Amino acid sequence: MPQEKPRGPQEAAGRPQEQPGRPLEAAGRPRRPLEGLSAVVTGAGRGLGRAEALELARLGAAVVVNDFGQSGRDGSGTASTGPAEQVAEEIRAAGGEAVAHTGDIADFSQARDLLTLATTRYGKLDILVNNAGILRDRMVFSMTEDEWDSVIRVHLKGHFNTTRFAAEHWRERSKAGGGAQVYGRIVNTSSEAFLAGSAGQPNYAAAKGGIVGLTTSTALALAKYGVTANVICPRARTRMTEDVFAGFERPAEGLDPLAPEHVAPLVGYLASPAAGRINGQLLVVHGGMVAIVERPRVQARFDSKQDTFDHGELDALLTPHYAGRPPGETFAAAEVLALKRQ
Repeated sequence: MPQEKPRGPQEAAGRPQEQPGRPLEAAGRPRRPLEGLSAVVTGAGRGLGRAEALELARLGAAVVVNDFGQSGRDGSGTASTGPAEQVAEEIRAAGGEAVAHTGDIADFSQARDLLTLATTRYGKLDILVNNAGILRDRMVFSMTEDEWDSVIRVHLKGHFNTTRFAAEHWRERSKAGGGAQVYGRIVNTSSEAFLAGSAGQPNYAAAKGGIVGLTTSTALALAKYGVTANVICPRARTRMTEDVFAGFERPAEGLDPLAPEHVAPLVGYLASPAAGRINGQLLVVHGGMVAIVERPRVQARFDSKQDTFDHGELDALLTPHYAGRPPGETFAAAEVLALKRQ
Protein backbone atom coordinates (compact mmCIF):
# COMPACT_ATOMS: atom_id res chain seq x y z
CA MET A 1 0.00 0.00 0.00
CA PRO A 2 1.15 3.57 -0.62
CA GLN A 3 3.10 5.15 2.21
CA GLU A 4 2.64 8.69 3.40
CA LYS A 5 4.53 10.76 5.92
CA PRO A 6 2.34 11.86 8.83
CA ARG A 7 0.96 15.36 8.53
CA GLY A 8 1.88 17.99 11.11
CA PRO A 9 3.64 15.76 13.68
CA GLN A 10 3.43 16.93 17.27
CA GLU A 11 4.77 15.47 20.46
CA ALA A 12 2.27 13.15 22.16
CA ALA A 13 3.18 10.65 24.86
CA GLY A 14 6.82 11.28 24.06
CA ARG A 15 6.42 10.49 20.36
CA PRO A 16 5.37 12.51 17.32
CA GLN A 17 1.73 12.02 16.42
CA GLU A 18 -0.64 13.12 13.68
CA GLN A 19 -3.44 15.42 14.84
CA PRO A 20 -6.11 15.50 12.09
CA GLY A 21 -9.71 16.48 12.54
CA ARG A 22 -9.12 19.20 15.12
CA PRO A 23 -12.03 21.65 15.66
CA LEU A 24 -10.58 24.56 13.68
CA GLU A 25 -12.63 27.20 11.93
CA ALA A 26 -12.92 26.42 8.21
CA ALA A 27 -14.94 28.42 5.70
CA GLY A 28 -16.78 30.22 8.49
CA ARG A 29 -17.78 27.09 10.42
CA PRO A 30 -16.17 24.77 12.97
CA ARG A 31 -14.28 21.95 11.35
CA ARG A 32 -16.19 18.69 11.57
CA PRO A 33 -14.66 15.96 13.80
CA LEU A 34 -13.69 13.64 10.92
CA GLU A 35 -12.88 16.23 8.27
CA GLY A 36 -9.77 15.30 6.31
CA LEU A 37 -10.06 11.64 7.30
CA SER A 38 -10.96 8.62 5.20
CA ALA A 39 -12.96 5.58 6.27
CA VAL A 40 -13.87 2.09 5.15
CA VAL A 41 -17.18 0.63 6.32
CA THR A 42 -17.95 -3.01 5.49
CA GLY A 43 -21.49 -4.29 5.12
CA ALA A 44 -22.55 -0.69 4.57
CA GLY A 45 -25.25 -1.22 1.95
CA ARG A 46 -28.03 -1.74 4.49
CA GLY A 47 -28.95 -1.55 8.15
CA LEU A 48 -26.25 -0.75 10.69
CA GLY A 49 -23.45 -0.38 8.16
CA ARG A 50 -25.46 2.09 6.11
CA ALA A 51 -26.27 4.20 9.19
CA GLU A 52 -22.61 4.12 10.23
CA ALA A 53 -21.36 5.14 6.78
CA LEU A 54 -23.83 8.04 6.67
CA GLU A 55 -22.77 9.18 10.14
CA LEU A 56 -19.06 9.11 9.31
CA ALA A 57 -19.78 11.13 6.17
CA ARG A 58 -21.91 13.59 8.15
CA LEU A 59 -18.96 14.09 10.49
CA GLY A 60 -16.72 14.89 7.52
CA ALA A 61 -15.03 11.62 6.54
CA ALA A 62 -14.61 10.43 2.96
CA VAL A 63 -16.13 6.95 2.95
CA VAL A 64 -15.50 3.74 1.03
CA VAL A 65 -18.86 1.96 1.19
CA ASN A 66 -18.37 -1.79 1.01
CA ASP A 67 -21.17 -4.30 0.51
CA PHE A 68 -21.21 -7.62 -1.34
CA GLY A 69 -24.86 -6.99 -2.09
CA GLN A 70 -26.38 -10.46 -1.64
CA SER A 71 -30.11 -10.40 -1.01
CA GLY A 72 -30.31 -13.09 1.67
CA ARG A 73 -29.27 -12.43 5.25
CA ASP A 74 -27.78 -15.94 5.21
CA GLY A 75 -25.39 -14.93 2.44
CA SER A 76 -27.55 -16.38 -0.30
CA GLY A 77 -28.44 -14.68 -3.56
CA THR A 78 -26.42 -13.15 -6.35
CA ALA A 79 -23.94 -10.44 -5.43
CA SER A 80 -25.09 -6.98 -6.46
CA THR A 81 -23.49 -3.56 -6.78
CA GLY A 82 -26.78 -1.89 -5.94
CA PRO A 83 -26.69 -1.53 -2.11
CA ALA A 84 -23.15 -0.12 -1.92
CA GLU A 85 -23.64 2.18 -4.90
CA GLN A 86 -26.92 3.51 -3.49
CA VAL A 87 -25.38 4.45 -0.14
CA ALA A 88 -22.34 6.02 -1.81
CA GLU A 89 -24.69 8.09 -3.99
CA GLU A 90 -26.71 9.06 -0.93
CA ILE A 91 -23.55 10.41 0.70
CA ARG A 92 -22.51 12.30 -2.44
CA ALA A 93 -26.01 13.77 -2.82
CA ALA A 94 -25.71 15.18 0.70
CA GLY A 95 -22.43 16.89 -0.23
CA GLY A 96 -20.08 14.22 1.06
CA GLU A 97 -17.40 12.15 -0.61
CA ALA A 98 -17.85 8.42 -1.13
CA VAL A 99 -17.00 5.55 -3.42
CA ALA A 100 -18.51 2.06 -3.53
CA HIS A 101 -16.69 -1.26 -3.26
CA THR A 102 -18.66 -4.43 -3.91
CA GLY A 103 -16.15 -7.15 -3.08
CA ASP A 104 -16.37 -10.00 -0.56
CA ILE A 105 -14.32 -9.01 2.51
CA ALA A 106 -14.15 -12.64 3.61
CA ASP A 107 -11.91 -13.22 0.58
CA PHE A 108 -8.31 -12.28 1.44
CA SER A 109 -7.45 -10.73 -1.92
CA GLN A 110 -10.73 -8.83 -2.20
CA ALA A 111 -10.22 -7.42 1.29
CA ARG A 112 -6.78 -6.24 0.16
CA ASP A 113 -8.40 -4.59 -2.86
CA LEU A 114 -10.85 -2.77 -0.58
CA LEU A 115 -8.09 -1.25 1.53
CA THR A 116 -6.05 -0.44 -1.59
CA LEU A 117 -9.05 1.40 -3.02
CA ALA A 118 -9.20 3.58 0.11
CA THR A 119 -5.50 4.41 0.09
CA THR A 120 -5.28 5.11 -3.64
CA ARG A 121 -8.49 7.12 -3.77
CA TYR A 122 -7.88 9.20 -0.64
CA GLY A 123 -4.11 8.90 -0.15
CA LYS A 124 -4.40 7.08 3.16
CA LEU A 125 -6.77 5.18 5.43
CA ASP A 126 -7.71 6.55 8.86
CA ILE A 127 -10.80 4.62 9.97
CA LEU A 128 -11.93 1.02 9.56
CA VAL A 129 -15.42 -0.03 10.63
CA ASN A 130 -16.04 -3.77 10.34
CA ASN A 131 -19.74 -4.58 10.19
CA ALA A 132 -20.36 -7.14 7.42
CA GLY A 133 -22.03 -10.36 8.50
CA ILE A 134 -24.57 -13.10 7.79
CA LEU A 135 -26.78 -15.38 9.89
CA ARG A 136 -27.29 -19.14 9.62
CA ASP A 137 -28.92 -20.01 12.93
CA ARG A 138 -29.34 -23.56 14.17
CA MET A 139 -29.04 -25.43 17.46
CA VAL A 140 -25.58 -26.94 17.89
CA PHE A 141 -26.87 -30.52 17.53
CA SER A 142 -28.45 -29.69 14.16
CA MET A 143 -25.88 -27.35 12.63
CA THR A 144 -24.14 -28.38 9.43
CA GLU A 145 -20.46 -27.88 8.72
CA ASP A 146 -21.27 -25.33 6.03
CA GLU A 147 -23.52 -23.34 8.39
CA TRP A 148 -20.65 -23.17 10.87
CA ASP A 149 -17.91 -22.40 8.34
CA SER A 150 -19.81 -19.74 6.40
CA VAL A 151 -20.65 -17.64 9.46
CA ILE A 152 -17.11 -17.89 10.86
CA ARG A 153 -15.76 -16.97 7.43
CA VAL A 154 -17.78 -13.80 6.93
CA HIS A 155 -17.69 -12.47 10.50
CA LEU A 156 -14.38 -13.53 11.98
CA LYS A 157 -12.22 -14.01 8.91
CA GLY A 158 -13.77 -10.91 7.33
CA HIS A 159 -12.81 -8.84 10.37
CA PHE A 160 -9.30 -10.28 10.30
CA ASN A 161 -8.78 -9.69 6.57
CA THR A 162 -9.52 -5.98 6.63
CA THR A 163 -7.76 -5.46 9.95
CA ARG A 164 -4.63 -7.17 8.67
CA PHE A 165 -4.28 -4.85 5.65
CA ALA A 166 -5.24 -1.72 7.58
CA ALA A 167 -2.66 -2.58 10.25
CA GLU A 168 0.00 -3.06 7.59
CA HIS A 169 -0.85 0.34 6.11
CA TRP A 170 -0.57 2.12 9.46
CA ARG A 171 2.67 0.37 10.37
CA GLU A 172 4.23 1.33 7.01
CA ARG A 173 3.12 4.94 7.41
CA SER A 174 4.67 5.06 10.88
CA LYS A 175 7.94 3.59 9.62
CA ALA A 176 8.01 6.06 6.71
CA GLY A 177 7.64 8.86 9.23
CA GLY A 178 10.60 7.76 11.32
CA GLY A 179 8.47 6.00 13.92
CA ALA A 180 5.94 8.81 14.32
CA GLN A 181 2.50 7.77 15.49
CA VAL A 182 -0.20 7.91 12.83
CA TYR A 183 -3.95 8.32 13.06
CA GLY A 184 -5.86 5.05 13.00
CA ARG A 185 -9.21 3.87 14.35
CA ILE A 186 -10.78 0.42 14.18
CA VAL A 187 -14.37 -0.16 15.29
CA ASN A 188 -15.38 -3.83 15.20
CA THR A 189 -18.82 -5.36 15.63
CA SER A 190 -19.50 -8.13 18.13
CA SER A 191 -22.90 -9.00 19.59
CA GLU A 192 -24.85 -9.56 22.78
CA ALA A 193 -25.20 -13.10 21.43
CA PHE A 194 -21.58 -13.62 22.50
CA LEU A 195 -22.04 -11.98 25.89
CA ALA A 196 -25.28 -13.77 26.73
CA GLY A 197 -24.51 -17.10 25.05
CA SER A 198 -27.31 -17.31 22.47
CA ALA A 199 -28.33 -20.98 22.48
CA GLY A 200 -29.56 -21.09 18.90
CA GLN A 201 -26.55 -19.32 17.42
CA PRO A 202 -23.39 -21.30 18.26
CA ASN A 203 -21.64 -20.25 15.04
CA TYR A 204 -22.61 -16.58 15.39
CA ALA A 205 -21.81 -16.41 19.11
CA ALA A 206 -18.42 -18.06 18.52
CA ALA A 207 -17.58 -15.69 15.67
CA LYS A 208 -18.56 -12.67 17.74
CA GLY A 209 -16.49 -13.89 20.68
CA GLY A 210 -13.54 -14.32 18.35
CA ILE A 211 -13.98 -10.75 17.17
CA VAL A 212 -13.61 -9.52 20.76
CA GLY A 213 -10.35 -11.46 21.07
CA LEU A 214 -9.14 -10.10 17.74
CA THR A 215 -9.97 -6.58 18.89
CA THR A 216 -8.10 -6.73 22.19
CA SER A 217 -5.08 -8.33 20.52
CA THR A 218 -5.09 -5.68 17.78
CA ALA A 219 -5.47 -2.88 20.33
CA LEU A 220 -2.30 -3.95 22.13
CA ALA A 221 -0.36 -4.59 18.91
CA LEU A 222 -1.12 -1.25 17.24
CA ALA A 223 -1.18 1.15 20.20
CA LYS A 224 2.46 2.12 19.66
CA TYR A 225 1.58 3.29 16.14
CA GLY A 226 -1.19 5.60 17.41
CA VAL A 227 -4.00 3.25 16.41
CA THR A 228 -6.96 2.29 18.61
CA ALA A 229 -9.25 -0.72 18.24
CA ASN A 230 -12.57 -1.07 20.01
CA VAL A 231 -15.60 -3.32 19.65
CA ILE A 232 -19.31 -2.66 19.98
CA CYS A 233 -22.25 -4.94 20.70
CA PRO A 234 -25.14 -3.14 18.99
CA ARG A 235 -28.84 -3.89 19.16
CA ALA A 236 -30.87 -2.71 16.18
CA ARG A 237 -33.78 -3.63 13.96
CA THR A 238 -32.26 -4.60 10.62
CA ARG A 239 -32.64 -7.24 7.93
CA MET A 240 -30.39 -9.47 10.06
CA THR A 241 -32.60 -9.21 13.16
CA GLU A 242 -36.09 -8.81 11.69
CA ASP A 243 -37.38 -12.02 13.28
CA VAL A 244 -35.61 -11.40 16.61
CA PHE A 245 -37.47 -8.13 17.12
CA ALA A 246 -40.68 -9.11 15.32
CA GLY A 247 -42.64 -8.78 18.57
CA PHE A 248 -41.39 -5.27 19.28
CA GLU A 249 -43.62 -2.79 17.50
CA ARG A 250 -42.26 0.42 16.07
CA PRO A 251 -43.49 3.51 17.94
CA ALA A 252 -46.22 5.57 16.30
CA GLU A 253 -44.11 8.69 16.79
CA GLY A 254 -40.44 9.42 17.34
CA LEU A 255 -37.34 7.39 16.60
CA ASP A 256 -37.64 3.63 16.94
CA PRO A 257 -35.63 2.55 20.04
CA LEU A 258 -34.21 -0.20 17.84
CA ALA A 259 -33.25 2.10 14.95
CA PRO A 260 -29.65 1.74 13.69
CA GLU A 261 -29.36 5.53 14.06
CA HIS A 262 -28.98 4.95 17.82
CA VAL A 263 -25.76 2.99 17.17
CA ALA A 264 -24.10 5.13 14.49
CA PRO A 265 -23.16 8.12 16.72
CA LEU A 266 -21.04 5.90 18.97
CA VAL A 267 -19.18 4.57 15.92
CA GLY A 268 -18.58 8.14 14.76
CA TYR A 269 -17.30 9.11 18.19
CA LEU A 270 -14.96 6.11 18.50
CA ALA A 271 -13.59 6.97 15.05
CA SER A 272 -12.81 10.55 16.08
CA PRO A 273 -9.79 12.21 17.71
CA ALA A 274 -11.90 12.73 20.86
CA ALA A 275 -11.75 8.97 21.54
CA GLY A 276 -7.95 8.75 21.42
CA ARG A 277 -7.68 7.37 24.97
CA ILE A 278 -10.27 4.62 24.42
CA ASN A 279 -8.59 1.41 23.30
CA GLY A 280 -9.36 -2.28 23.59
CA GLN A 281 -12.83 -1.63 25.04
CA LEU A 282 -16.19 -3.36 24.58
CA LEU A 283 -19.35 -1.24 24.58
CA VAL A 284 -23.01 -2.25 24.33
CA VAL A 285 -25.11 0.32 22.47
CA HIS A 286 -28.78 0.66 21.57
CA GLY A 287 -31.81 2.88 22.08
CA GLY A 288 -30.02 5.94 23.42
CA MET A 289 -27.86 3.95 25.85
CA VAL A 290 -24.17 3.05 25.96
CA ALA A 291 -22.88 0.53 28.51
CA ILE A 292 -19.18 -0.16 29.06
CA VAL A 293 -18.55 -3.83 29.74
CA GLU A 294 -15.92 -4.58 32.35
CA ARG A 295 -13.17 -7.06 31.56
CA PRO A 296 -13.39 -10.54 33.16
CA ARG A 297 -12.27 -10.78 36.77
CA VAL A 298 -10.95 -13.77 38.70
CA GLN A 299 -13.80 -14.85 40.97
CA ALA A 300 -11.99 -17.45 43.07
CA ARG A 301 -8.64 -19.20 43.27
CA PHE A 302 -7.63 -22.59 44.63
CA ASP A 303 -4.07 -23.84 45.22
CA SER A 304 -3.14 -27.48 45.44
CA LYS A 305 -1.69 -28.67 48.74
CA GLN A 306 0.19 -31.38 46.82
CA ASP A 307 2.65 -31.42 43.94
CA THR A 308 -0.38 -31.12 41.64
CA PHE A 309 -4.13 -31.61 41.79
CA ASP A 310 -5.77 -35.03 41.74
CA HIS A 311 -9.46 -35.85 41.35
CA GLY A 312 -10.13 -36.04 45.07
CA GLU A 313 -8.64 -32.63 45.86
CA LEU A 314 -10.49 -30.95 42.99
CA ASP A 315 -13.73 -32.59 44.13
CA ALA A 316 -13.18 -31.31 47.66
CA LEU A 317 -12.55 -27.75 46.44
CA LEU A 318 -14.72 -27.17 43.39
CA THR A 319 -17.84 -29.21 44.13
CA PRO A 320 -18.74 -27.19 47.29
CA HIS A 321 -17.90 -23.97 45.48
CA TYR A 322 -20.50 -24.64 42.78
CA ALA A 323 -23.04 -26.41 44.99
CA GLY A 324 -25.09 -23.30 45.68
CA ARG A 325 -25.03 -21.88 42.18
CA PRO A 326 -28.26 -21.57 40.19
CA PRO A 327 -28.16 -24.26 37.47
CA GLY A 328 -28.47 -21.74 34.64
CA GLU A 329 -25.65 -19.47 35.80
CA THR A 330 -22.63 -19.69 33.49
CA PHE A 331 -19.83 -17.45 32.29
CA ALA A 332 -22.38 -15.91 29.91
CA ALA A 333 -23.70 -12.51 31.01
CA ALA A 334 -27.40 -12.79 30.21
CA GLU A 335 -28.11 -9.69 32.29
CA VAL A 336 -26.87 -7.50 29.45
CA LEU A 337 -30.09 -8.31 27.62
CA ALA A 338 -32.00 -6.36 30.28
CA LEU A 339 -30.03 -3.16 29.73
CA LYS A 340 -32.13 -0.24 28.54
CA ARG A 341 -32.22 3.51 28.64
CA GLN A 342 -33.51 4.91 31.95
